[in-house]
Amino acid sequence: MTTAEYAVGTIAAVAFAGLLLKVVTSGGVQTALNALIERALR
Repeated sequence: MTTAEYAVGTIAAVAFAGLLLKVVTSGGVQTALNALIERALR
């Protein structure tokens, strides 16, 4: 991969990670994950 392609790929990966973090830390998803973990620990 050339330098420009590497830079574009890196920016896309960072943007995707930021979007994923925003989704996972949203209220509804966080509540569902907490419920899932509590159910698994019982």
